[in-house]
Amino acid sequence: MKVLCIGDSNTYGFDPRSYIDARYPEEVRWTSRLEKARDISVINFGINGMTIPGDHSIFTDLIRRKDPDQVVVMLGTNDILEGAGALIVSKRMESFLASLRTMKKPILLIAPPALAEGESVPDDETIEESKKIGDLYREAAERNACRFADAARWGIELTFDGVHFSASGHDTFAKKLAELL
Repeated sequence: MKVLCIGDSNTYGFDPRSYIDARYPEEVRWTSRLEKARDISVINFGINGMTIPGDHSIFTDLIRRKDPDQVVVMLGTNDILEGAGALIVSKRMESFLASLRTMKKPILLIAPPALAEGESVPDDETIEESKKIGDLYREAAERNACRFADAARWGIELTFDGVHFSASGHDTFAKKLAELL
């Protein structure tokens, strides 16, 4: 099975202990662990700082070129960190999903873990908005005939910054996603 993973720094495998956008070693990243857990080939399209895109053509073209069996999308954290409310984020995601659906590939939408208090999280309101994403994404997935999972319910350990997965968090995420695939 070939899986295209579209996401932000947590898909990329960003290690927040670095100063220059370094990644965790390959064996720590959830995308690599997923490949080892199942007979899965992962195309990692995780980009640090990525928000839900307004221009969907890059992604429909990517799906056309890579021809995955499954598309996994986990975005929205950076939108929240940039000040967008959960409702706006969910509307952006719904538009993105509608565009991806034109490619006729199964889509799994994953709501990212809620933010936590930490160095990269500005205030409690931001955390509260991030907690609303799961329910709103579930509704968006239903309206777009996509599968849905809420990583906020998976017990993903975050680092000191309140945003990024710890090494243990990558392990937990890979195991939970492997169960779904």
